[in-house]
Formats: sequence, C-alpha cells, structure tokens
Amino acid sequence: MVAAHETTLRELLEGAKQYRVPLYQRTYSWTDSQLDRLWEDICKLADERIGDPSLTHFIGSLVLAPSPTNGPAGVSEFLVVDGQQRLTTLSILLCALRDHRAQHEDPGHRDRIDQEYLINKWKPAHRLKVVPTQADRPAYEACLDATPQAGGSDRVGAAYRFFVAQLAAVDDPDDPLDIQRIEDAVISGMALVSVVAQAGDNVYRIFESLNNTGLKLTQADLLRNYLFMRLPNRGEAVYGSLWFPLQKQLDPGELEQLFWLDLVHRNPEVKQTDTYIGQQARLNGLHSEAEIENEVRRFCRLGALLRVILHPEEESDPEVRRRLARLNSWDTTTVYPLLLHLLDGREQGTATSEQIASAMRYVESFFVRRLLIGRATANINRILLRVVTDMRADLPVDEAVRAYLSVGRKYYATDASVREAVRTIPFYLNGRASQRKLVLQWLEESYASKEPVAPDSLTIEHVMPQSPTTEWRQMLSEDLQGEETFAEVHEALVHTLGNLTLTGYNAELSNSSFLVKRAQLGKSGISLNGEIAAQKRWGRPEIHARADALAERIIAHWPGPTEDAGNRSEVPWDVMNKALAALPAGSWTAYGDVAALIGSHPVPVGARLANHPAPNAHRVLQAEGTVSPGFRWLDPARMDDPRDLLRAEGVEFDKYGRASQAQRFGVEELAQLAGMPPQDASRQLLRPRSRRNDSLDDRFVEQLTDLQDAQVVAGTLFVIEGWAKMGGRPLYGSGGETSCFLMARGKDHELGNIWPAAIYPSGKFEIVFQHMSIRTPFDDIALREEFRQRLNELPGVKIAAAKLALRPGFHLEVLVDAKAREALIAHLSWFYRLAVQPGT
Repeated sequence: MVAAHETTLRELLEGAKQYRVPLYQRTYSWTDSQLDRLWEDICKLADERIGDPSLTHFIGSLVLAPSPTNGPAGVSEFLVVDGQQRLTTLSILLCALRDHRAQHEDPGHRDRIDQEYLINKWKPAHRLKVVPTQADRPAYEACLDATPQAGGSDRVGAAYRFFVAQLAAVDDPDDPLDIQRIEDAVISGMALVSVVAQAGDNVYRIFESLNNTGLKLTQADLLRNYLFMRLPNRGEAVYGSLWFPLQKQLDPGELEQLFWLDLVHRNPEVKQTDTYIGQQARLNGLHSEAEIENEVRRFCRLGALLRVILHPEEESDPEVRRRLARLNSWDTTTVYPLLLHLLDGREQGTATSEQIASAMRYVESFFVRRLLIGRATANINRILLRVVTDMRADLPVDEAVRAYLSVGRKYYATDASVREAVRTIPFYLNGRASQRKLVLQWLEESYASKEPVAPDSLTIEHVMPQSPTTEWRQMLSEDLQGEETFAEVHEALVHTLGNLTLTGYNAELSNSSFLVKRAQLGKSGISLNGEIAAQKRWGRPEIHARADALAERIIAHWPGPTEDAGNRSEVPWDVMNKALAALPAGSWTAYGDVAALIGSHPVPVGARLANHPAPNAHRVLQAEGTVSPGFRWLDPARMDDPRDLLRAEGVEFDKYGRASQAQRFGVEELAQLAGMPPQDASRQLLRPRSRRNDSLDDRFVEQLTDLQDAQVVAGTLFVIEGWAKMGGRPLYGSGGETSCFLMARGKDHELGNIWPAAIYPSGKFEIVFQHMSIRTPFDDIALREEFRQRLNELPGVKIAAAKLALRPGFHLEVLVDAKAREALIAHLSWFYRLAVQPGT
C-alpha cells in the first residue's frame, strides 16, 4: 500500500527532512536537452503566474520510502526510490538561484535559501536535505557550499553552470522582480506527485519494479489510481469489465496518449506532460461513482478507436483503412486528435465512412502540398491540434476540415503555388526523408501500374547527380544563359522534384552518365523511370518539363484548398532569414546557395538583400567568394568595406580578395541552419565511404592537399589508414568542406553510433567530447578524462579539463611527427576497444 498526493518543492523541502538517493540508483545524468526543457517550462510558468499565482506545472512523480534508519529525532528521512534526477536538478537550480540573488540583490538570500530548502542547519549529522549518490556527492556539495570547485566538468557541475548562465541571461536590470518570479515558480509552481511507500517495504524491489521491468509510474498510472480511488464500491467491477480490457488494447504509452488526446479536444494548448493534472482537474467536477464509471466507460470506447488509428489493418471500411494507413506512414502524431474525432463522429452517427475518408484525404493533400513548397514543419503541430476546436460545425466533416486548413497562414498550397514550387524548391532538402520517399511512392502508385511498388527496396535517386562528372558538366553547360555559372544552375536543379526518382540501383547508378542511367532506369518497371528513360539527354529543359508534368499529376491526385485560400505565391524569405541568422561568424554563403534553398534565383536574392533588412546579409557573397559589385549597406551613411568586417569575424581572404571556400556554407548546410530535421541532415551529410574509389574520399584528399603541405597530408592519411586497419570506418561528409569522421560504431549497433574525432582539411583534428558524453561507455566522465590525458601526451597537444563537454582539438601539423602519429593511433585503438566492447 502506498500514499500518493500532489505536492510542491516548497512542501517537500521545508522543515527538517532528508532525501537520500540509494547506492543502487544511477548517477546524475541529465543533459542540456532535458535542462533546456525544464528551464523553458519554468520561465513560461513564471510569466503565466503573473496573472494567476496559483498556476502549477506538473513535472512528474517522486517515489519515496521511509529510511530504515528512521533518522535522528526531528528529521524525517526518506530514500528516493524514483525521481532522483528531477529532485537533484531542482536542488542544483536552487543553488544557482541562491548564488545569483546573493551576488546581484541581497547577500541575505544565501542563508534564507540554504536554511529553507537546501540544508538542515541545526542537524549537522544530516546537514544535506538532498543527498545524491556517493559518486555525485563531492560535485553536489561543491555547488551547495559555493566552493571554487562548483560547476566542474561533470554532469552536476554542467547543470549548475547551465542554470547560472540562464539566470544571467534572463535577469533584466529594469525588472527587480523577474528572478523572484523564477524562484516562486520553482518553489511553488513545480508540481509533483509524491508517492510514499509503507515502512518495512523492500525499497530495492520497489525500485526494481519501477525501473528494471518497465513499470514506471506514468501519468496514466497516476490517473488510473485517481479514478479507482474515486470508486470505493464499484472499483473491482469497473476494473474487470472496462479498465482491464482497455489496458489489453493499449500499451502504457498509448494509454497516456489517449488521455492527452481527450484533453486536446477541449483545449488544444494542453501539453502531454500536463495530462494527469488536466484530467484530474476535469474529473474533480464529478461527484458520484456513477459519473466516474461513465468516464471510464467513455475512455474504454475512445481507446478502441485509438487502437484502430494505431493499427489501421483492424478497420473494416477499405477506404478508411487505406487513408489511415497512409497518414500513419506520414508519422505525424499530432493528427491523432482529429482522427479520433472523425472515428468518434462516425460511431456517434454524425459522419459517414465516406466523409471521414474524404477528410483524411484533405489532410494528406495538406501535408504533401506543404512539403512541396518547403513548408513541411511551419506551425504544423499548432495547426493540427486546433482542427477539432476551430473547424466549423455547420458543414459536413470533410468540408469542415478542408475549410479550416484553407484559411490563414497554414500553407495549404494552391495549384499555382504547386506548379511554381515543383520547378524551383529543393524538394530533397525539405521534410523528413521518409516523407519525401512517400510522396514519390504515392506518385508512382497514381499511375495504377500493374507492377506493384516494393518501397523497402527503393531509394531516392538524383538523375543529375549531386557530384557531377565532367560529362554531366558538359551537358548542363549547354543550357547556361547569359552570365549564369554551372554551379548556380546545378544547385538550382539538382534537388528539385523534377530531377528525383525511385530506384533500387542507387549505389550502382551513382554518378554514372545519363546514357548508363537511362538504360538502367528503363529496365526498372517503375512508371516514373520510364518517362526519364524516354529522354535523349537530361538538362534543364528536360528537368523542367518533367517537373511540370509531375505538378499536374500532383494537382489531380491531391485536391487543393478552397477558393478562400486565394492564389498566393510567396518566396519564403523567412526561411532565408532563418538560415542567415544562424550562419556563424567566420563563414559565408553564396547568392546561388541561398536561391537554391528557397527556390528562387540569385538575382532576386541579391535585390532582396539590397533593399530589405536581413540578418548577416554581408556574409552572402558571389560564388567565387568575392563581394558583389551591387552590394550596399541598408544604412546609406555606412561606407565600410564588408570584407573588413568578414575578416574581423574570421573569414580568410586570398590575395585576390576571394573568401576561403572551406568556410563557405552550401545549400545543404543552409538547409540545416533553416531547421531541417537533424536526422535527415545526418543522412545527407554522413555517408559510409570506402577509402579508395569514391568521389567524396577524393574530395577530402583534394581539399587536404590544397590546404596543407605534403607532410601534413601524409601524416593525416597515415592515421586514417591506421584507424581502418584496427576495424574502424572513415566516413566522409558532403558539405563544402569534406570532413572525415572516425566511426567506431555505426547506427545499427545496439548502443548507437560513436566516433572519437573528426578531421577537417582546413587543419583541425577535432575531439568530440560533446558527442561522447551521451554515448556508452564514454558517458562516464572518468573515461573521457582518461582519453584527454592520453591525448595530452602528444607533443604540441594541450586540452584543458574544462573542455570535456566541448569539441576541442589540435592542428594536423602534430601528425607530421612519426612518434606522435604512432602514439595517436595507440590512443585511438584504446578508444576503439572500449567503444566496441564496453566493459572490457
């Protein structure tokens, strides 16, 4: 038997208490991503509590057990069975808050926060209110006591430094209460459910059941406990007839998702992390057991519908089943509230199967058309979560969905926009790779070919290759007009839909000539490829003609918005601005790269930058790295040379005034800066390569040879060869500067990929401590520290301990020394053995 109640950090920490993390718990392990989410929630809550100080934000549960030692008289001592990560994090945050307020406001804050929330001042034997595991204790005590060692390179120190930096960033000198609001939000607004086991319970067994058997106390568990607490007389019958069948239909994660979807139907702003609090607040308005039982019955009915959404093969209507399967394959879960509403409407008799299938077709069209115009992710979650609450009730459900998606800035592309975008937008760089492939797969299916598409064996092929050979350059050069350059036209065409197809022979085709590709594509049996194989050449006219034909097929297959959407055709300047804003100092990009990113042309890009404010416009140069003759500052009084500013930022220029091509960001890198999904970017930029016989390998060697002297080149290649001999794999990037990654494990490894270093032709041997810190076994700081010390044995290498969370490195000139090369290979071999066989 356990006792559960909602509480706050203030209630947990005030008074003489101690929370001890048992030895069998893992060490503190929160990373920046988790700290970021917590900090964002705290800041948002602090702002919201200005209008309503009673607001709280649920952050999870805390499972406690009375300590078997019972503690001294006057101290309530507990073991933290589950939830130690968030409790430790909040305590570290209190240390940072204390230090910030003591330094910038009143020194008295130090004693106040210490005595109220961090220490038991009059109980020296139990001074710490939160006692981490032994491994974390010195770092935590350094933060608690504000010693010079506070904020070290371990995880506890990193969390302390994170919060110190965030507090400094948000502290507005003109707002004397902003930090006070942050403290109040932390102390009184962070809501937890405290679950306390009975004295005498086997704490290790509780911990084991929660953490080792996958039975974590989820929000669904908390809601279940709440519901059955409200059913003292009917609980057993309701559990057997309703709840148990529901649990058999849905796994714990799906059950929690069901309760969140139910809330979204009423409030599209509710977060999934607030599911328990939201449902509890709603259910508090019910008073009788019969009302609670009806709620469980309703959940059971909705659960059966969610089961169909997650498993479309269980749907009886063939067209509804097909549409559900297609939306499932698009993999956007925020469409689930609408799907649940549609299926519920059919069950309640307010919609037919034909209408809900039609509604799903409009949603699919909405997804596809947004992807085609380069707007796949813009506000997509907010738009989808609001469909149910905002669509019209006086229309059939399918027309109501279409009408909602057609108005406002939802980017449901019109036919005119589709025709323009298919010609110009770099389709291959937008959305997720799986979604791009789906569009091509569905286009192929639209031909109603007798030969079925086997999607698992197919990949997307660039007909005109990304790395063109001399033969391809000659063919495209025939299409150049005026002052166009090959690079500009190639970038403008290569990633567009007209140049893409599906094939099972991607590796074999690679950079082959069009004659070779045409013959292979003609044998594939795929309708999309037959159209390409019928061409005699493959240049700009042919790519544009195919784009136009595909656009008409898309328009016929995927219906567009209502006439209320208008006939808009917008250049996505906001995408350009986002990429340029993220362009780092010491780098530059070209007008052609920007134009290819947004589906425009270098001339209008130049005109836009010359006449409208845009971040870092001075970092956009001509393709050869020179400042455009037409460049001008928007401030007419400004006359300084942009090259002077670029040099100050770290861009290198040669004697002819040309910026270093190694510092140029190409279209693919701009796409990442503009917010392309990181998993797709990694697929584009990181590909396995054999050491010989590969264009990217050749590009790496070519760039290395151009930028370094012969001895550095020889030493670098010696190390790469040594890595390959011990079993590692060199992988090469396809950005402007072709980097080499020393891969120890690939993505298919059970522990995920890991690499110790990346080599850049511009001269850096980069040690990726930041990457290692979240990969087994180098998430152990002691191993990263040993690796650092090993590397510091190399002559000319001195990596500071403070950089264990960063990506430091040394110059490739170190590898000229034969002894240094041999020693480095020995240290890399040590890394490799631990990476492929952790624990040895």
